[in-house]
Amino acid sequence: MDEQDPTGFARGLTNYGDKDFSLYLRNSFAASMGYSREVLKKPIVGIANSFSGFNNCHRHFPELLDAVKRGVLLGGGLPIEFPTISLGEVFLSPTSLKFRNLMAMDTEEMIRAQPMDAVVLMGGCDKTVPAQLMGAASIDLPAVQLVAGPMMTSRYGEERLGACTDCRRFWGKYRAKEVTTEQINDIEGRLATTSGTCAVMGTASTMACISETLGMSLPGTAAIPAVHADRLRAAEASGRAAAQMVTSPIRPSQVITEKSVENALRVLLALGGSTNAIIHLTAIAGRLGIKISLERLNSLSDETPVLVNLKPVGMHYMEDFFFAGGVGAVLRELRPLLHLDTISVTGETLGERLDQDPGYIDRRVIASAEAPLEPQGGLVALFGNLAPRGAILKRSAADKNLFEKEGRAVVFSSLEDLAARVDDPDLDITADDIMVLQNAGPKSASGMPEAGYLPIPKKLSAQGVKDMIRISDARMSGTAFGTIVLHVAPEASTGGPLALVRNGDRIRLSVSEKRIELLVDEAELERRRSEWTGNLVPPEQRRGYDRLYASEVLQADEGCDFAFLQPVADA
Repeated sequence: MDEQDPTGFARGLTNYGDKDFSLYLRNSFAASMGYSREVLKKPIVGIANSFSGFNNCHRHFPELLDAVKRGVLLGGGLPIEFPTISLGEVFLSPTSLKFRNLMAMDTEEMIRAQPMDAVVLMGGCDKTVPAQLMGAASIDLPAVQLVAGPMMTSRYGEERLGACTDCRRFWGKYRAKEVTTEQINDIEGRLATTSGTCAVMGTASTMACISETLGMSLPGTAAIPAVHADRLRAAEASGRAAAQMVTSPIRPSQVITEKSVENALRVLLALGGSTNAIIHLTAIAGRLGIKISLERLNSLSDETPVLVNLKPVGMHYMEDFFFAGGVGAVLRELRPLLHLDTISVTGETLGERLDQDPGYIDRRVIASAEAPLEPQGGLVALFGNLAPRGAILKRSAADKNLFEKEGRAVVFSSLEDLAARVDDPDLDITADDIMVLQNAGPKSASGMPEAGYLPIPKKLSAQGVKDMIRISDARMSGTAFGTIVLHVAPEASTGGPLALVRNGDRIRLSVSEKRIELLVDEAELERRRSEWTGNLVPPEQRRGYDRLYASEVLQADEGCDFAFLQPVADA
């Protein structure tokens, strides 16, 4: 063993003041696990396993884990699994985003602290993939991302169902009394029936596609259904690729670059993907000192078409996307717009990958660049006096009839206020009004939940109203739809302009101008600002991770990461 470049169990020795004793002691304890002396000399591929009984998306991970280990062994390495925090999207309170940074820290520190030469990151549910990529980018050890894969669809009568766009659609029908209690109870048991992530282009699938585009996952693996045999083969190949990177290291800093991040933004726009992906990609890139500008996002969006006909933007599901050609087909359509010299964990450039990629595309699911579903990208950033640092609208999932509109603000000061009043029959609201939710941003007590998809008041949904403009500093699920302005920065809880909106104010939305304006004169806003007292619970009155989060979380346009986890600027 080269003492200058230790591998396997000789890496990162516990310090007892005697290096030889440290290795002797470590090997003796490793031997208790049944390893032979020959095996103790092998390079180690760690496997960050985010399996949890509180994460339905990862139900199949024990089987995937066996396949990863098989691949590592085939590649000449010793596979050692280790657990990390897992983030099951709907099982966390107040919201999964609050714990993404904690999982990123866990992933980074366990890779750093334990002896491994490369690592396979097993994740899938919405926040697990960005958390793992954030941690891997910070430690910069050779890493391969293996995603869970999407669920297969189910059936309700003759209709296909897939979590969770359809769950929102049917819940809207239930609120409008178009579906009975008996029917909604039946549907509840049919929405999610296999392991894997949501069956639509929600956050999990969007992040899987982004990981593949960045080059952190093996080509062609993002969209393989969780229960498909190809998912096991992808796991084996991922383990083998990680083992091969021990002798030919490719580090995340070589893969995640300004060029690959821009490619990922292009794909996000072409997918009509989740708004959450902007926050996550910003955080991942930020770990390597790469800034994402919302102005640049708009420039890319103006020239990148929407190509993928999947719910919530279109009609199809992730299993259809897989059989239609997947990420590779989208990349081929976008080829003239992409940086082809970026590399993946395989070592090949994007251009080389596309030269070898199979040519099949199902045009019912993936449109051509010459005849796109939409001529412009699925997401757009809005600016104005209501959002000086930006806000996000998923225009591909919104009602174009609402894109140029002025309306009266109906304000909810918190999630609790929203829950208490939104279905009040006496609520003063019409379909032409603009719903505004305050104090649901990253520093609020709610931690920026997916509450931006404000429910249409029952009195309006009963009249057939399906959409109206909704504005907040919260997020929304990537599976949701509607004319919803999100991620308003700075947030209301820190005294951003959103905090100054009052019932009856006029607000103007202009998607064509990329503007969101509060039509109140500056003198009045200044008066309101002087009276604003805030409603945040001071960090010193909180405890544990809640205190750390309240003190350190950045705003949405900075990825909601912790500043101290980003690279230290050169003096």
